[in-house]
Amino acid sequence: MTDRQASLTYSSYLALDEVLAAQRPRSNEHDELLFIVIHQVYELWFKQLLHEGALLQRRLEAGDSAHALHTIKRMLTILKTLVAQIDVLETMTPRQFTAFRDRLAAASGFQSAQFRELEALLGRRDESVLRHYAEGSAERARIAAAMARPSLYDSLLLYLAARGYEVPLDRDVTQPLEPSPAAQRALLAAYGDDGEPAQLCERMVDLDEGVMEWRYRHVQMVRRTIGDQPGTGGSAGARYLATTLLRPAFPDLWEVRTEL
Repeated sequence: MTDRQASLTYSSYLALDEVLAAQRPRSNEHDELLFIVIHQVYELWFKQLLHEGALLQRRLEAGDSAHALHTIKRMLTILKTLVAQIDVLETMTPRQFTAFRDRLAAASGFQSAQFRELEALLGRRDESVLRHYAEGSAERARIAAAMARPSLYDSLLLYLAARGYEVPLDRDVTQPLEPSPAAQRALLAAYGDDGEPAQLCERMVDLDEGVMEWRYRHVQMVRRTIGDQPGTGGSAGARYLATTLLRPAFPDLWEVRTEL
């Protein structure tokens, strides 16, 4: 064993000194630590979802059905974990949150660059979100780059085209996903064949539904904590979040439901 191997420990491998020093409450309120930990863990899971999403795109575009299905399964399991974390956050009462809320100042979940990247991966194209990030900032550049790349759905279309389905591949990937009759015909053909492409389509619906479930639990958590007050940092709070609940990431996969 080399000296380098001998010096590696559980703590140093996981960089626990840095991780456990990253919780810095701005008040003496007991519940502020919980609030910080939950949101830091969210950001770690967002990082993993982006990591898995990039792999899923590569596997779809390579036509690797089996491994693409495995990757989606992992992403779905992570989403369930994100939803379950809300149960922990809801052990904090509105009064407990109010006790330190003013210490958050302008900080807001609307500023989560990784979540904006995740939305872009799923197909959202909305340049207005960039206003939350300073000109020239790394966060703004990452989100803009994500909105300029093909989405997960675009990668699914490439996968279907390689399998012989007549899929339109001339979509401008910088524009929002809109229902496409041509794409829907290809999806219906894939569902009719009832093979791996159909399985992947269903898992993509699961992924879309999983994000919707997280959004629903999130908006209900915000409602029970602050009601219809504006969110931290002056954000629109629950009223805005409620408008995102039934907005599918992959509209074609939902449009074909009535014809299956």
